[in-house]
Amino acid sequence: MEKKRVVVKIGSSSLTNSKGEIDYEKFIDHIQAIAAMREAGHEIVLVSSGAVAAGFARLGYPSRPVTLKGKQAAAAVGQSLLIQSYMEQLGKYNIIPAQILITRNDFSKKDRYRNAYSTITELLERGILPIINENDTVSVEELTFGDNDMLSALVSGLVHAEQVIILTDINGLYNANPRKNPDAKRFNYLEEVTDDMLSVADSTGSNVGTGGMLSKLIAAKTALSLGVRIFIGNGKGRNKLLEILEGEGDGTYIGARDLTAVTNNKQWIALHSEVSGQIFVDKGAEDALLLQGGSLLPAGIYDVNGSFEKGEVVEVFGTTGLLGKGEVLYSSEQLMKIMGKRTDELTSVVKMAVIHRDKWVQA
Repeated sequence: MEKKRVVVKIGSSSLTNSKGEIDYEKFIDHIQAIAAMREAGHEIVLVSSGAVAAGFARLGYPSRPVTLKGKQAAAAVGQSLLIQSYMEQLGKYNIIPAQILITRNDFSKKDRYRNAYSTITELLERGILPIINENDTVSVEELTFGDNDMLSALVSGLVHAEQVIILTDINGLYNANPRKNPDAKRFNYLEEVTDDMLSVADSTGSNVGTGGMLSKLIAAKTALSLGVRIFIGNGKGRNKLLEILEGEGDGTYIGARDLTAVTNNKQWIALHSEVSGQIFVDKGAEDALLLQGGSLLPAGIYDVNGSFEKGEVVEVFGTTGLLGKGEVLYSSEQLMKIMGKRTDELTSVVKMAVIHRDKWVQA
């Protein structure tokens, strides 16, 4: 089998028992499967839930806390328990784990985003297993990924993985909730995630996790947009992850084989950057951007809104509304002086594109 880089996400329900404690039978099963994948030559990035679920019982909570301070306290206790368990069990297979705790803010800042990529890449090149989780101890709601399903999708794009494997307590996606409807039928394969699927998905998670099928579909849609195929399901035994890679997993496969990878720079612009202003363009510039794969030149711009500097990200609007966004090569002050001018009217100093096509993402 071709050696692959794979992001494996283990959900809380696949890692803990109903009391919120780490279920060591489940846990060791995952460890053995990870070891088998590594022995087969595949690179793995592990996104592991379970910190809050593992910690809340130690704090005396009868179930997963709902307050922010309760979740953060449980994460503070549970994260150390979780990584300690990984270190002990992975050590039996001579696998060294590296814990990486991140927040949404680490992705929104371009230098941090690049650093995250460099760090994970270096770990993989040195044979280390990165174990990633959101830093729930310090995250606040408006700066979270939502759940680890989305985090695994974003990480898969960041490291240019070939596959995301989301392990959960249900064996795939169904056309109805299989726990409530015995006639529900499973999708074995989906080429894409449609808006209709999102509208009917059940967003209810388990009593120890945060993500339901809706979050998994949203994560799948994101992974596909980054050129990464995804599997959602479960399995048991040492070979379960290898079976999934071979197309024999118990779950749903999503994504065509001819997906196109997206550069890290475009990923950052599309999904993580903050918008600093707006540029308005005419029909000619709109066609150049959308139909011809061209860059945005000063001649096609007729208005600028907001104050921004070179290197910041702006939205571009045309005759049909929002066209996309990109990283500008001029400040708003400079752009006001050159917009609408043809290249032959500009000095040699300002003959570059306003947004180069390599730094442009279509809406």
